[in-house]
Amino acid sequence: MQTIRWRKSSHSGDSSNCVEVATPPATVLIRDSKDASGPQLGLSPTTWVAFLTHLTK
Repeated sequence: MQTIRWRKSSHSGDSSNCVEVATPPATVLIRDSKDASGPQLGLSPTTWVAFLTHLTK
């Protein structure tokens, strides 16, 4: 079983009000850092790139 490594932005500092992202093979997972055992949103890498592109426009 693979261990999922969650990351949050370095801009978050010590705040727990963040979104965390993990990138196991073939998917991008997103979760709320305040609820690590809560729901996760899974996106394809293509959808994730489209989402980030939209945010930066």
